[in-house]
Amino acid sequence: MGVLIQTTALVYVFPSSLGSGASARVGNELGANRPGRAKSAAGVAVALAGLLGFIAMGFAAGVRQRWGRMFTQDGEIVRLTAAALPIVGLCEVGNCPQTVGCGVLRGSARPAHAARINLGAFYLVGMPVAGFMIYIVGTTDWEAQARRAQLLTYGASSELLDQKHDQLEVMEEGKGSFVSDNKESDQEISFQPLIANKILEIER
Repeated sequence: MGVLIQTTALVYVFPSSLGSGASARVGNELGANRPGRAKSAAGVAVALAGLLGFIAMGFAAGVRQRWGRMFTQDGEIVRLTAAALPIVGLCEVGNCPQTVGCGVLRGSARPAHAARINLGAFYLVGMPVAGFMIYIVGTTDWEAQARRAQLLTYGASSELLDQKHDQLEVMEEGKGSFVSDNKESDQEISFQPLIANKILEIER
């Protein structure tokens, strides 16, 4: 999530700057009684914003396999980032023109229209989505999530290794597995070879 937030913040700099420039240019042209130039400036700004949106989408899709590695070497985070980046890029196709369009409306002294658009987007669309998210959080089985967190962070690995020094395998595709011979719980915990090596070092 942090990687995606940093990415959207980086991409947002461009339409935000273009929107501020369009606001100033349109306001100056209208103040100088040049409505034709104000219209041209607004049209060029919105067209550039649309182009920026497609560039952002292409950028997000093009670097999705490498972008996550700039922040972390965790394979799972890199994989999830690669899956989410094209969606982030697709959102920018609409976000860039919307941001610049709001700048044009501010320049023409119509911020109320921009406010209504944003309120509609956030509250008519965003609020139902937020309500669904609250429902998911409210119905979460936290005990199951705690067990899952132990597996994801390899917190249970040391405990199992202390109980039974059984078997440690490193598979060809780059993952290892520890299998306990405890009859009551046939649990298998997977972890990266680096983690497995660290556990072995501690045991030694």
